[in-house]
Amino acid sequence: MDQAMVFVRPLLVFGAVMTLVPMLVLAERRISAWIQNRVGPNRVGPSGLLQPLADVVKLAFKEDLFPRQADRVLYSLAPVLAFLPPALAFAVIPVGRDLQIARLDIGVLFAVSATSLGVYGISFGGWASNNKYSLLGGLRSSAQIISYEIAMGLSLVALLMVAGTVDLQKIVEGQQGILRWNLFYQPVAFIVFWTAAFAENNRLPFDLPECEAELVGGYHTEYASMRFAMFFLGEYVAMVTMSALLVTLFLGGWDPGFFTLPEGLFGTVLSVAVFSVKVLAILFIYIWVRWTLPRFRYDQLMHLGWKGLIPISLLNITVTAVWTAVHDALKRG
Repeated sequence: MDQAMVFVRPLLVFGAVMTLVPMLVLAERRISAWIQNRVGPNRVGPSGLLQPLADVVKLAFKEDLFPRQADRVLYSLAPVLAFLPPALAFAVIPVGRDLQIARLDIGVLFAVSATSLGVYGISFGGWASNNKYSLLGGLRSSAQIISYEIAMGLSLVALLMVAGTVDLQKIVEGQQGILRWNLFYQPVAFIVFWTAAFAENNRLPFDLPECEAELVGGYHTEYASMRFAMFFLGEYVAMVTMSALLVTLFLGGWDPGFFTLPEGLFGTVLSVAVFSVKVLAILFIYIWVRWTLPRFRYDQLMHLGWKGLIPISLLNITVTAVWTAVHDALKRG
């Protein structure tokens, strides 16, 4: 049975993620239409529910061309590199009690390291296309992600000082009960991490690498067909992964907070449901923010990262270190 679960767990988790992505695309189009007082998709299938399937069929039958003088190897590899890192990061996230594809003692470090590799797909796509606008989009993304990764990493330092472990399952187990959620112990780290997550995912108000006004379409200007689709697949998988990380690190993960889960299979299924509801709530706010806030200028983006979030994170680490030292001293004596 245990050997079978080694193969069943990855299929279940990644199957759920890949099912969630087209639903998330449809939800984004519906929510954006609701916010802007429009109708949204309503032609394909009942109430437009089959619109994501129609989009996939359309993209699959589009002609796939290589730009002249493009680097064919890196051009083909870039969409894969945009999709695989967030998918790998999701493998270490506990989506339920005792439900995790791979439990690593260094789960937090693995997840953050894997998600940071997504910048290579965007950078390679911009450079390999042999298009100056695409290249500028790739360079913007590199500068943006590197800048906000520093703030994200520093926010996690303060969190890990409180948690005392980098094992994601242990971090969740240490948040049993809503009053023990890390959100209440590290609210500054929570805000910084979430803001940096928006920038990491190139979501508004931080979608500078693909802004249409200056860069035509950004790093994916020269892509079409399924290669173009893989960039957006990677973006939405990264959104799901970051939302799952946020829930795991700060919002108790699969723990409901208000009651203790029962033992057995029912408790495990209930824990997955709790985790899913939390992740969907975060994803709704992702979409809400995108269709509500205007895009930053690039100088504002970099100013916020280097002169705003990084100093705040360093100050938070200092305060956390002092608080931890005083708390340990009082506890000992």
